[in-house]
Amino acid sequence: MQSFDSDGVQIAFIDVPAKEGAPGGGDPILLIHGFASNHAVNWVNTLWVRYLTEAGYRVIALDNRGHGQSEKLYDPAAYTSDQMAGDAVRLLRHLDIPRADVMGYSMGARIAAHMALDHPEEVRSLLIGGLGFNLVDGRGLPQGIAEALEAPAGAPAPNPTAATFRTFAEQTKSDLRALAACIRASRQTLSRAELSAIDTPTLISVGTLDTVAGSGPELAKLMPNARALDLPNRDHSTAVGDRLHRQGVLEFLAQRP
Repeated sequence: MQSFDSDGVQIAFIDVPAKEGAPGGGDPILLIHGFASNHAVNWVNTLWVRYLTEAGYRVIALDNRGHGQSEKLYDPAAYTSDQMAGDAVRLLRHLDIPRADVMGYSMGARIAAHMALDHPEEVRSLLIGGLGFNLVDGRGLPQGIAEALEAPAGAPAPNPTAATFRTFAEQTKSDLRALAACIRASRQTLSRAELSAIDTPTLISVGTLDTVAGSGPELAKLMPNARALDLPNRDHSTAVGDRLHRQGVLEFLAQRP
């Protein structure tokens, strides 16, 4: 992996060239992973990097601050969505990429949406995965996740979702204290007015069994240039690497301006 200084925070990333001669023409796409994950778990292991590069796209994927090989911070104030979107913007500028398609999943989708709102000139299209109307109403993940991450090994979690995130964070060998700080600060919502201001071409992909994301179609109604893609019989964990998800994204990228 490579790394760069993002306003004092070291951010790790990969930059994978497109397959020559493929229809994507080498256009760059930035991938932003979800909470407690990293670029490899979210995008490499699910074959997204392979499929996108084979389709002709240059793939840039970062480890968000506090995750993967990026710098770990322990103050919740360091993990607002605006700051994490700033890391993504500075990465594109570090690579001299003036404009890119931006795809995020779950927390990464929230970061991508903030990026499109604050830096629309740098976002060619917006691909939101695993996040629907809860970007507006703030529902989704229950309380107790930070406490579960900070608890001693073997301690009971406040609820099943918190227990699942603790197990996932341990499996990905994450810094649990950094993740606890992140989850306390990274759930900023966007208002209906803010969403109506995002006229970037947008695809919203949510599994029909996803109880975390909220409705994709309901979110799409609030945005002037968005459409929703339902992923049948997929939940929050299984939708990300779904075949229909990849197919829908590639079709959307081929058709966007």
